[in-house]
Amino acid sequence: MSDSEIGFHLHDSDLAPGDERAGGREIAEGIRGYVIGLALATLITVVAFFISGTSLVWQPSIPVALIVLAIAQMGVHLVFFLHITTGSESLNNVLALAFGLLIVFLLIVGSLWIMTNLNHNMMPMEQIIRMQH
Repeated sequence: MSDSEIGFHLHDSDLAPGDERAGGREIAEGIRGYVIGLALATLITVVAFFISGTSLVWQPSIPVALIVLAIAQMGVHLVFFLHITTGSESLNNVLALAFGLLIVFLLIVGSLWIMTNLNHNMMPMEQIIRMQH
């Protein structure tokens, strides 16, 4: 039984974002965006592996290059796969991303604070060795 046979009719306002009916052109554009994102992400990954494993690049610049490539990789994922753009319709996505980054930041800072505090309060190794004898 189809929805129309039951008497259940959806209005355009009843659809969630992303559930709208799409035409062939919109689907093709969406797939094209994902393929471009996949190609860019693959290229950045290959370049990162090349830079880290070659001697053609000045050695002190490798960490900086890898950080730049990591940031570029995050940008590719945000734009092509998570569809985070500057448009007004993606405000909720940006807020969710910012909240996620805040939580990750708090976890990292809290873990570093706890480890530093434990390291500072830990008994010196020489004293531990003397206590064992």
